[in-house]
Amino acid sequence: MKNIVKGAIFYADLDPIIGSEQKGVRPVLIIQNDIGNKFSPTVLVAPISTKKDKVLPTHILIKQFDKIRHDSIVLLEQIRVLDKTRLKGYLGMLEEEQMKEVEEAIIISFGLSKEYKKD
Repeated sequence: MKNIVKGAIFYADLDPIIGSEQKGVRPVLIIQNDIGNKFSPTVLVAPISTKKDKVLPTHILIKQFDKIRHDSIVLLEQIRVLDKTRLKGYLGMLEEEQMKEVEEAIIISFGLSKEYKKD
């Protein structure tokens, strides 16, 4: 399997699920740092969907490219940990500018401040 690195997009099998979690075999974006990607048996991902029903600050639009055939949305409110064996096939890499947008959406999703504030 192609190297698992931050910004890579793979197909992944997300089943089984519970409730409103994203399901099925679908593209996911690797958002974990590359040290974790190298040494951990798991990987932190955000699912990608072609459905654009809602516009949330945790949604990042990615235009079709390479093996991503449709404009899609990275769902950064649905971040989850997967065992690497769930990754099925490499689809491509997000460009650096889009990864910056992803990182901003992660900050929003996790309710983090860009600056550490000590009380």
